[in-house]
Amino acid sequence: MPSPIRIAIPPGLTPDQFDGRSRAGKITDVGGPTMGTSWSARIVDAPPECEAAIQSVFARVIAQMSNWEAHSDISRFNRLSLGEWMTLPAEMMAVLRAGLAMARLSDGAFDPAVGNWVSRWGFGPGMGTAGPSSPPWQTIEVEGPRARRLADVALDFSGIAKGYAVDAAATALDAQGAKHYLLEIGGELTGRGVKPDMQPWWTDTESPPDLAVPTLRIALCGLSVATSGDYRRFRIEDGRRLSHSIDPATGAPIANDVAAVTVLHESAMLADAWATAITVLGSDRGMTLAARHGIAARLILRTASRTREYMTPALAAMLD
Repeated sequence: MPSPIRIAIPPGLTPDQFDGRSRAGKITDVGGPTMGTSWSARIVDAPPECEAAIQSVFARVIAQMSNWEAHSDISRFNRLSLGEWMTLPAEMMAVLRAGLAMARLSDGAFDPAVGNWVSRWGFGPGMGTAGPSSPPWQTIEVEGPRARRLADVALDFSGIAKGYAVDAAATALDAQGAKHYLLEIGGELTGRGVKPDMQPWWTDTESPPDLAVPTLRIALCGLSVATSGDYRRFRIEDGRRLSHSIDPATGAPIANDVAAVTVLHESAMLADAWATAITVLGSDRGMTLAARHGIAARLILRTASRTREYMTPALAAMLD
């Protein structure tokens, strides 16, 4: 029996979303591999250089923020001697500042400096270390365009970089003159405008493949969506599912039975970071924090007896 479908309409849907729409418009599909996953875009009346513009953004993000590239800016930063300053590229600094702001807001549940723990548990490059006694993010110091490490920590933007890449690629498309498109990297999406038939970019959010949960279908117009889930990157060890999401409070994979968190936000980067923070905090603290800040979010909890679903008021208000 198919699961029920819930329809979410963003409150910010305005006539501007229909600017430049033509029923004769042609949708061009482009895509390929990037950032250890895949990307795709559906662009109405695609400008000639739009694919190259998107690829340029992705190459820049990888060169600056990939822990898997030995010569990337983030890898070079992580190899610096403690206390040594490094001037960061503007985009990397913007992501670092956003990550530190989310760390403060979430009391460290989102932490952009847990790279050593990620590697220690087999989800990143290298072996990793035990980490500092204080929260990792508090050992990163930022001053103007430069930053430094004050303890043996490693920056890891896996919970925010894909979202940033989506935002940056959307900005590149806007600069090319594209007005109507759907852009996705590894399941994180943003939508602008509408399709030629005046329908919005309908998107079904990801759900754990082994759980029966209602389908959440979103009219992705001027909105981004990100999902964090324990089914994406995990391994089974001694009969226990180890998620790639690290709890900075323990330095170990989360153990709160959160199967998936989906967040809707104008910024894909912030949707990405919020999804990670809520996943780490769990159903009670995470959804309470999201509700307090007006975040539209859904959480799926994996329990022994049944699956439980939670929604914040901001998301519930969007349901048709």
